Amino acid sequence: MSGQSLTDRITAAQHSVTGSAVSKTVCKATTHEIMGPKKKHLDYLIQCTNEMNVNIPQLADSLFERTTNSSWVVVFKSLITTHHLMVYGNERFIQYLASRNTLFNLSNFLDKSGLQGYDMSTFIRRYSRYLNEKAVSYRQVAFDFTKVKRGADGVMRTMNTEKLLKTVPIIQNQMDALLDFNVNSNELTNGVINAAFMLLFKDAIRLFAAYNEGIINLLEKYFDMKKNQCKEGLDIYKKFLTRMTRISEFLKVAEQVGIDRGDIPDLSQAPSSLLDALEQHLASLEGKKIKDSTAASRATTLSNAVSSLASTGLSLTKVDEREKQAALEEEQARLKALKEQRLKELAKKPHTSLTTAASPVSTSAGGIMTAPAIDIFSTPSSSNSTSKLPSDLLDLQQPTFHPSVHPMSTASQVASTWGGGLLKPTVASQNQSLPVAKLPPNKLVSDDLDSSLANLVGNLGIGNGTTKNDVNWSQPGEKKLTGGSNWQPKVAPTTAWNAATMAPPVMAYPATTPTGMIGYGIPPQMGSVPVMTQPTLIYSQPVMRPPNPFGPVSGAQIQFM
Repeated sequence: MSGQSLTDRITAAQHSVTGSAVSKTVCKATTHEIMGPKKKHLDYLIQCTNEMNVNIPQLADSLFERTTNSSWVVVFKSLITTHHLMVYGNERFIQYLASRNTLFNLSNFLDKSGLQGYDMSTFIRRYSRYLNEKAVSYRQVAFDFTKVKRGADGVMRTMNTEKLLKTVPIIQNQMDALLDFNVNSNELTNGVINAAFMLLFKDAIRLFAAYNEGIINLLEKYFDMKKNQCKEGLDIYKKFLTRMTRISEFLKVAEQVGIDRGDIPDLSQAPSSLLDALEQHLASLEGKKIKDSTAASRATTLSNAVSSLASTGLSLTKVDEREKQAALEEEQARLKALKEQRLKELAKKPHTSLTTAASPVSTSAGGIMTAPAIDIFSTPSSSNSTSKLPSDLLDLQQPTFHPSVHPMSTASQVASTWGGGLLKPTVASQNQSLPVAKLPPNKLVSDDLDSSLANLVGNLGIGNGTTKNDVNWSQPGEKKLTGGSNWQPKVAPTTAWNAATMAPPVMAYPATTPTGMIGYGIPPQMGSVPVMTQPTLIYSQPVMRPPNPFGPVSGAQIQFM
C-alpha cells in the first residue's frame, strides 16, 4: 500500500469540517503511507505543545485513538509521533502521559493483513512497551533522564546515596525496555520502522549517558556505604556491565544501517579488577575472609574505573552536542530558505497605491476619486464642528400626515408657484441668539436661512403668542435619510405647542432630494385666504392672532388644497 488511502482523506476532511486542526494534523501524520511521519506535521504538533491554548489531553487522545486502527502502519506511526513529541515537544505533553493510569495497550496487537503485518506487529508491541516505561519513569522521578543536566555538577553526579540507589534501577528498567526492541539491520526494511529506530538510537545515547554518570557517582560513594547499601550498589554495577554489552550491540546495528560513525560514541569498559575490589569490600563488611588489599590499591583501581567511565560519558556528550549543532544548522538553513522565498514573493508582487478612506467614493474614467460628503446645511467654517443638531425641520411636533404625492413633485410645485430660491444657511454658535429679521411683505423667504427661520417663528407665534429669538442651529452629526412614499415625520418630545395658536406645519424636504427646496406656509394678504397648490392636504386651523402686521387677519382660516 502506498500513498494516502481514501480513509485517510475522508478522516482528514471530517476534521477539517469540525475545525480541529490538531486532529487533522494527527491524521495526516499517521496515514497509511509506508513512510515515517512528515516533518512538517511533526513540527506543527511540536508547536501545538508549546501553545497554552492547545488542549494537551485532546492531542494525546487523538494519538491514542489512532493506535486502535487495524493497520500496522497507522499504529506504528502513531507511536512514532507520540515518541517524537515526548522527546522534542513541551514538557507538558510527557507530564500528561505520566499522569495517566494507562497508556498504550498494544501487548496483543497483531495485523493479519499480510506477512509484513505479522513482522511489524512484533516491533509495535515492543515499541509501545518502551514508551509506557518512559512515561512511568517520568512519573517516578519527575524528570526525563534523556534531558537532565550532565557533567560534574549534573543531576546524577550530585545525587545523595539513598536517592541514587532508588533512581539508578529506574534507569535500568527504561534501558531494558529500549534494548528489548532488539532489531537487526536486515529487519529495518521500511521507512516506518527506520524512523522508530532513529528515535530509539537517540534515546539510547542520552539515557546511557545518565546511566553512566549514576554509576560513576555510585562507585565514588561505594567504599563509604553501609553493608546493605554496598550490596545494592554491587548488584547495580553488575547489571550495568551487562547492559553495557547490550548497548554496544545496539550501536553496531546503528552503524550497519548507515548512521555516521562520528555519531556513534565509543564505550570504554571499566577494568575487571574493579569488580573484584567491590566484591572484596562487601565480603569484608560481612566478616568473610578476603585477600589482603591495601587502601592505596583500592583507590588506584577505583580511579582507573572512574576515568574509563568518564571518557565514555565524554564521548556520549560529544555525540549529543554534535546532534544539537546539526539540528541548529538545519533550522538556520530552513529559516534562510524561507526568508529568500519571502523576498522573491515580495519582489514579484506589484506595488499598490494607497487609497484614502474618504466617502463617498466615485469612479470616473477608470480612476478612483474621493470626495467628502456634501451637506447643504453646512458651511466651510463649521466643517470641523463637534456640535450636534438636536432635531431637524421634520422633528417639529405636528399632525401626522401621509402625502399622496412624491416629495419631489411637491417640491417642484412649490418652487414653480412661489419662485423661491435655494436657501443658503449659516451656522451660529450653540449659545448665540439670532435677531429676528424684518423683511418686507413681498419677500418672506430670504437668502439667509437663519433670518428666514427666525422671522417665520415670530410670524407663527410659537410659545403663548410671544416671539422667540433664541433659535440655535448646529451642524448635524450625520445625514438622516428621509423622503419616499412611506416617510413619516419624527416627533420631538421637547417641543411644546399652544393649541390656541396652532400654525400651519412647516414642510421640509430631505437634504438628499435633487431640488434641495424647502417650502413654508406663505402668510395671507389682508382680507384674503391664500390657497397652496399642494394637492389633497387640507388643514383647518383655529383663529390666528398675528403678533405682527404680516400675520393672518383675525377670524381667517388657512386652508391647503
